[in-house]
Amino acid sequence: MNSPVKDVPPVAVTVEPSGVSAPGKPQGVPAPGKAGRHLGPVALVVAGGLSVQFGSAVAVLLMPRAGALGVVTLRLVLAAVVLLAVCRPKVRGYSRSDWGTIVAFGTAMAGMNILFYQAADRIPLGAAVTLEVLGPLILSVVASRRLGNLLWAGLALGGVVLLSGGGFDRLDPVGAAFALAAGAMWAAYIVFSARTGRRFPQADGLALAMAFGAVLSLPLGIAEAGDKLLVPSTILLGLGVALMSSVLPYTLELLALRRLPAPTFAILMSLEPAIAAAAGFLILSQALSVVDALAIALVIAASMGAVRTQVRAAKRAGQDAA
Repeated sequence: MNSPVKDVPPVAVTVEPSGVSAPGKPQGVPAPGKAGRHLGPVALVVAGGLSVQFGSAVAVLLMPRAGALGVVTLRLVLAAVVLLAVCRPKVRGYSRSDWGTIVAFGTAMAGMNILFYQAADRIPLGAAVTLEVLGPLILSVVASRRLGNLLWAGLALGGVVLLSGGGFDRLDPVGAAFALAAGAMWAAYIVFSARTGRRFPQADGLALAMAFGAVLSLPLGIAEAGDKLLVPSTILLGLGVALMSSVLPYTLELLALRRLPAPTFAILMSLEPAIAAAAGFLILSQALSVVDALAIALVIAASMGAVRTQVRAAKRAGQDAA
């Protein structure tokens, strides 16, 4: 799933075991002997992926009641209410650049959700996530300066293509286009989530960005669902989706991105199709084939390889700093 810092990068903000944000460590250079702590952010990313994909499966079940845009509105509005109540972020003392980051992060968040749910309303969940994850994978290739990360990204991309089963040509082209556009917004979300995590304390920036994204989605949800959004059972399910798909995963990812390089984080996002396939099987009764299982294995291997590459790099950097 953040301290006010001007638009210059003299230091990075890390999360210590006590949970207190501590400035002062050069960005991208871990403290000596701390390389093993990279496994902590990886666990946060995996937990966030599990939460968001199972939440998405529940959201698909909710769409007949409130529509795709209605579900997005419920998800963002209720998530914003929860985060604002818990974080109680201040709104003074931030620079224009800080607020620009919030607007960009909130816009990316709203756009990613709106486009993804439009895709999930037209094509199977697994296929939608498979297409969407191409955004983070492309980001990892563009942003990475390490040959190892490029190789792992290529292996993950092969797994993603294999997971499609060669059936993308049979998908609704509009749904596929929405999923690809959602992937582009997902890449933007990763970039601005990392930037927000460096600028704002705790999850304050996330709460403010979520509120901005909720405001953007509200007119669309009201236009599509109207008073259906006020049905108590729909609100209750929407709250479950908000907690599983927004509050928990976005908080975990923001914390992870404080200590995990964006290219490595983007490769880890390739786990999402595998998690989505599992969620589809368990909740939506979508069966997995042998080819699907092989594709999932490739994606997991690529993600594990990316993590190992990052840990080795961290150890070398720690030894050099010592």
